[in-house]
This record gives sequence, structure tokens and C-alpha cells, in this order.
Amino acid sequence: MPKKAKDARVNIPKVWANFLDELDASLVQPVEIHCLGGFVMTFGYGLARPTSDVDFLRMLPADQSRALLQLAGKDSALHHKYGLYLQQVGVATPPEDYESRLRRLFPGRFKNLRLMGLDPYDLALSKLERNTPIDREDVKYLCKAIPLDPSVLRARYEKELRPNLGNPNRDDLTLKLWLEAFFPDQASPAGT
Repeated sequence: MPKKAKDARVNIPKVWANFLDELDASLVQPVEIHCLGGFVMTFGYGLARPTSDVDFLRMLPADQSRALLQLAGKDSALHHKYGLYLQQVGVATPPEDYESRLRRLFPGRFKNLRLMGLDPYDLALSKLERNTPIDREDVKYLCKAIPLDPSVLRARYEKELRPNLGNPNRDDLTLKLWLEAFFPDQASPAGT
């Protein structure tokens, strides 16, 4: 299992602690949220960059999603109170087996709120389709801080992500460029 860049769980800014504590206190049953994006980069892997939302792929049980977004989504009372919010993402395809590798964020802190972050390889690959400058900086950070193994990144892409992409030829090129940029000392694997 890859090491964490640093233990970001220990230092939760007060506004985030208050937002998450209030969200947890409002839950009457356990809710698991599969998180990604800047929230996981910051609180899972120690990247110091501002974020004001908890991007998520999925919420379990699924029937709680609408209620939680009304409670803590964009333009909700909690959003107006803290400037933070939950947001279900639309432009992110995670690897197929990502759920088996989720990592608990803030273990033991909440009664009903279970924030689960993507592992570093899945998090990097979730940024492939969008590939904005911020996404590339996040992947660059993960490559150095964890550090990521390029052969694991490529294998997971080929086995678990590529079959589900709408434009795999474009995404093949993006991954090739990432590998060349973030692992310049390593020869490009065959087939890239």
C-alpha cells in the first residue's frame, strides 16, 4: 500500500471541522460518501490548496443523496453558513474496482458520516478525462508525494478505466503525456 504524503487528518481547519461536525450531527443513520477531487487531495494526501467543496462520486445509501444535497449542497443553509458544500461530480470516471481501495478520511471522528477517499492511483486516473491544468498539477503532486509507480498507474488504466471511457484514444495520449512529464527518467513502456 502506498504511503500517505503526510497525515493531513490531524489538522482540520476550524471551518471544515464545524461544517463536517454539523453535517454528521444531522444524520440519523450512517452515510458513506465516496470522495475525490481537491477535498481528497487536501485531507487525504496533504496537498495545500484551497477547496470549498466535497466532490463525490457516490453516496450510500443512495436514497440519502437528495436529502444530504439539500442539507449541505450548493446554496444550502450549511453552504451559506460555512462557504463549503457537497457536490456530486459529473466529469469523472473512476477505475472499475475503486470501491475496494477506498480509504477512510478522519477515522473515528464522526458518528454517522463516513468520508471515503479514492486511493492515490484511482484519484489520479479520475482526473484523466478532464485533464485541466489543476488536474495535471494534482497528478504531478501525487506522482512525487506518494510516490506513484508508473507501471501500476498504466496497468490500472488499461484494466479498469480504459474500457469505460468515451474517447480512449484521446485518453491514451493524455496518459502517455502524463507518464513522460511526471516520470521523465523512466523509459516509456511499450504500447504508449
